[in-house]
Formats: sequence, structure tokens, C-alpha cells
Amino acid sequence: MRRMAEPIDFAAELNPQQLAAATFGDGPLLVVAGAGTGKTRALVYRVAHLLGRGVPPHRILLLTFTRRASQEMLGRVARLAGAASARVHGGTFHATAHRLLRAYGPAAGLAKDFTILDQGDAVDLMGMSRASLGFAQRKSRFPKKETLQHVYSRHVNTEISVEDILRDDLPQFAEVAADVKRVFAGYTTRKEERNLVDYDDLLLFWVAMLEGSPELGARISALYDHVLVDEYQDTNALQARILRAMCGGHKNLTVVGDDAQSIYAFRGANVRNMLDFPKQFEGTTVVALEHNYRSTQPILDVTNTVISRARQRFTKNLFTRRTGGEAPALVAARDEHEQTSWVVDRILELHEQGTPLREMAVLFRAGYMSADLEIELTNRKIPFEKWGGLKFLEAAHVKDVLAFLRILENPRDEVSWFRILLLLPGVGDATARSAIDLLVARGWDPSALAELVPPPRAREAHTALVHLFESLRDATADRTVPAEIAALRRMYDAILRERYDRVEPRLADLDQLEIISAKFPSRAAFLSELALEPPSATQDLAGGSGTEDDALILSTAHSAKGREWDAVFVIWAVDGWFPSSRALRSDDELEEERRLMYVAMTRARHHLAVLYPLNSYGSRWGSDYSIDQLSRFIDVGVRERMRRMAAYPAPAAAGAAEQVPGTPLDLRALLRGRFGAP
Repeated sequence: MRRMAEPIDFAAELNPQQLAAATFGDGPLLVVAGAGTGKTRALVYRVAHLLGRGVPPHRILLLTFTRRASQEMLGRVARLAGAASARVHGGTFHATAHRLLRAYGPAAGLAKDFTILDQGDAVDLMGMSRASLGFAQRKSRFPKKETLQHVYSRHVNTEISVEDILRDDLPQFAEVAADVKRVFAGYTTRKEERNLVDYDDLLLFWVAMLEGSPELGARISALYDHVLVDEYQDTNALQARILRAMCGGHKNLTVVGDDAQSIYAFRGANVRNMLDFPKQFEGTTVVALEHNYRSTQPILDVTNTVISRARQRFTKNLFTRRTGGEAPALVAARDEHEQTSWVVDRILELHEQGTPLREMAVLFRAGYMSADLEIELTNRKIPFEKWGGLKFLEAAHVKDVLAFLRILENPRDEVSWFRILLLLPGVGDATARSAIDLLVARGWDPSALAELVPPPRAREAHTALVHLFESLRDATADRTVPAEIAALRRMYDAILRERYDRVEPRLADLDQLEIISAKFPSRAAFLSELALEPPSATQDLAGGSGTEDDALILSTAHSAKGREWDAVFVIWAVDGWFPSSRALRSDDELEEERRLMYVAMTRARHHLAVLYPLNSYGSRWGSDYSIDQLSRFIDVGVRERMRRMAAYPAPAAAGAAEQVPGTPLDLRALLRGRFGAP
């Protein structure tokens, strides 16, 4: 470690591109930092260089997106530059906004003793506004409080109109845009009356102080001589406005980021902030960091090719001084089950060779895509953690569909009946209990439901439920489990759309449930498998590694950003999956999916495998297997740089239940005798 008194030899400690960024003088600077090129190092050394030039530390502002990142950077600056760095101002955008509002808010009419709402309280306050306007009692659907808060936040941060957000993201509510804005008006009034500020208001009020009053704006922007921003590709429209106003006088703005890793448009991030930076700040100097310290050259050759197809980008070609390394694998599997088997076998192989589980990760586009893998890992006793996405077996809608299957398997399953009955609109505990009493009286015959008189709101769903069990009751013995799920979904999907505002991820979960069920010979086998490894057990593994510190990482590509592993497996590299089918509606969304694939692949240090099933099953494709197409991002040029492989493990033979003659045994009597039951 350097002694504090030692001068910094920038030329010896930085590569030429990092040196150019760190020692840059005044004016706007854009550092285009490719994955694994040491951007944090360049930013830290730039702060140290400014201090060495004599810039007062309190006149430097370092903005990050997480408190952890800010603390890490300031800690590294302190080790590099010594005590002089202690007064450098660093923090997140929102933390900085909070500090400025405490100091200058009263001059703009904001009471100094305002309280910041946390996310949960903000949602509840939005719910109060919704209820006060009578929308909780509407006969037609209206966005729930959580959805309203999401729309409000997106509107504030992206500066997209409420009407456009509803039209593009929630078209079922496009016609009630005026009422949604009435709720927002009430929400705003409630905050003002109670002296409350929510998370989004912090940035909104910051930019308002900068732009609303020339005197106040000049006073705030004059606080800093240099502003530095990490992960600039993740900024939204409001944050970009703040930076333009803060640096409008001196132009000393340094931003570091990678346009190829801009993947948070759904959170409001806008890649145009980075691409248009040289236009917004005249005289911008652009420095590209291309020397990669993470991956082998064969991995970089593949990832460089993937991102080279982007329509608009800053040109960079990552390279490494490291030698050796195997070409990434492109693995074709017949279906999801063979994809899972290959991944698990390869993980175990690398683990036996000395790679810790924690140094391996399986990445995917969306959380539901790991469902089959989660079950297999649990069955093989391989500990794992899951980052991003809902734990599959814990999802309420998945449990609902499984309840239908359990009733088909065992009509006396009272717990499952109760769950299903409560799904019907207007049906509460009392009505559900009456229905179950009726079923008991009729010997648990599902046809008895026809005698039930449901509440008016439930009549349509009740009729559908009766027809569903009529159709499934006469099913032949060779009806497949996926076919049963598809049949019951013709009723349940309508209930799901009624109960939830944002339904697409939930429908994708159910598609995946059909896929998983296809590998089981019977409904009983499928339900038994899930029961033997219940959601609670899966959660134990997914939430941590139990007594083991070593655990495999499962992650969405979004949650993997900023991380790296020795071995990375990207699964479901199939058009409609990765890229998502929803991204095919616009060129901008498709380009973001390309960047997301790039992020996933650049997480690998030594081993990279991309897998794609040739066949898949699910209701989105119809009732049969469909032939899948390899992701369009893995084109001919990419494939030429990969090792193409096939994964065709032999299917396991199903065993038959053994018939054992002998003395009859009443297993239930063992429990009756133990607890004195009649």
C-alpha cells in the first residue's frame, strides 16, 4: 500500500487511456469505459489528480447510483490522496438532492422539517388518494395503488406523459388517464399538506431550484468546480437536466459509463444521455477505455462481435494482454431439460476441478426462465442463490394453478378447494365454506359446484369453473399434464388478468410451468416432485447457502451487471426469450436487449457457455412443441468465434411401482392411534 506522503506516479499506475482520462484538464469529458476496463480506477485517479492540482476537496462532487459505490470510491481516493480527500462531496443523486433541499429548500418555499416518505408509505399515500376519489368502489377496473405509484415515478423521472406511459405499458388503463392524473393531483396535495417529500420529489425539487430561480440556481451550481458521475449510461432525463444546470457555467463535467451496458430503460434510464453528450456539451473530449482486465481474448472476440451490430454506439474494441483461454461454447439442447442437465453437469465438473460454486453463475433474461433449473439444483443438493425475479414456486399464481391440479388428482383436497374458490370475484370465506360443505355432502364430486348460488360478481367465473371440471372429469387417461394446465388456464388466465395489473410476467411463469410439467409421466409424478421439494425448501436454498458459504449464483442479466465470475452460463438464448418477445415491437427495445445480452456475456472471466433449446412447450406457442430459433444476437459472425456443441443426454427410464403382497396395513390408523382420533 502507498504511504500517504508518496506522490502518485500516474503514468506508472495507469494504462495510456486511463491516464488520459485521469489527468484531463478542464471542460466536459466523456469516458467510454468498456466492460472490465477499470473505469472505477480511472475515476478515482481523476479525483486524486484534481486534488493534486489544488482544487479544494469541498468543490468536487462525485455522484454515483449506490451508497456502496460512493463509499468504495471515496475510500479508494482517501488511500490514494490522503487526508486532503476527506472533504470531497460524494453520494447518490438522491442523497445529494436531500442535502441541498435541507440547505436551500426553505428559500424555495419548502419547509425545512419535511419528512421523506419511504416506498411503502408513498404507495399507501397514493392508495389514500385513490380511495378518496371513489376509485376503490368502481365497477370497472382501475389501477391499484402500487401500479399508480409506478406510473407516477416513471412520469417524473422520464418526463414522458402519463397518457403515453399508460398507452405503451398499461393499455388496459389508457382510457382512464384523466382519472389517474386526478389521483396524482390528490397525492401531491396530501404530500404538501403533510410536509412530505417522496423519493422522486428529491430530484424534481433539485432541478426546480436550479431552473426556477436564476439567483438560487446560480448559488447552488456555484457550489462545485468539478462534477464527476459514475455509470452515466444509467441516468434518466431528470438527472441529465440536473447535470446540465449544475455545470452550465464552468462545463467541468466528467461522466464515465458504457453505452453498451445501458439496460435499465424500464427504470427510466436513457442511453441517449450518453450518446448525445458531445452534442449537449460543446467541446467534449471523448476517451475510450478498451484494455480489458477481466476476460480472456476468445471471450472478448465474441462479445466485441455481438455489440458491433448495435445501430448506434461509441466505437471501441476490447482487448486483453492475457494469453490463452478457450473459445466460448454454443450449446444446442433438444429441450429445456437437456439444457438444464448440461449446465448442472458442467457446473459439477468445474467444481470438481477446483472452481468454487460462488465463482459460477447462470444468467437468464427473466426470472421465470430458471424454474426447471431451480428444481434440478434442489434435487441434486447444489446450494444456490437467486438474484432478480420472483422465486418461481413461491409465486401466488403458480400456487393457484397447482391447486387446480391437486383437486384433479385428489378431489378431497380441502385446502386447494378453498384457495380456488377464493379466486372467484366476490367470494369470501363464508361463501367458500358453504361451497366446501356442499362438496362434502356430495362426496367431493366437483359437479356439485353447479348447485352453488354464487355472488352476482362471481357468476361468470363460477360457470367457467363448473364447465372446467366437467371437461376435465371425463378426460382420458393419456391426457398429458401440459394439456391439463392449458385447459385450466383457459379459465384461470381471465382471473389472473382481473386480479393483477401487470400480467405478462405472470403469464410467462405459467408458460414455464407447462414446460416443466412436460417431462413428467403423470400428474401424480409432477405434483409429488414439487411436494417433495416444497417452496420453503427452495427458498432456504435460494435465500442463502444454509451451512455452506459456497453457493451457485442464478441471476437475471439485469441483476448481474457490475459482477463477474470465472464461469458464466447464459441459458434460453432463443428468439422470444432472449431477446424477449415484447422487445420485438420497437427497434429501441430490441437494441436494449442486444446490450443486455452483451452485459450477460461479458460477466465471464475464463469460461462462457451460451445455451439454446431447439424445442420448447407452452401456451404462448400452442399445445405442441415448437421449433425454436437461436437468438438473433448470436449471428453467423458470432458463431464463427464459438465452439458449437450438442447436448443429448440419454433420458432416464421411468420405474414402475412395486406391487408387494402381504398382510393389509392401515397407515392412517397409525396416526389415529397416536393422537386418539376416532
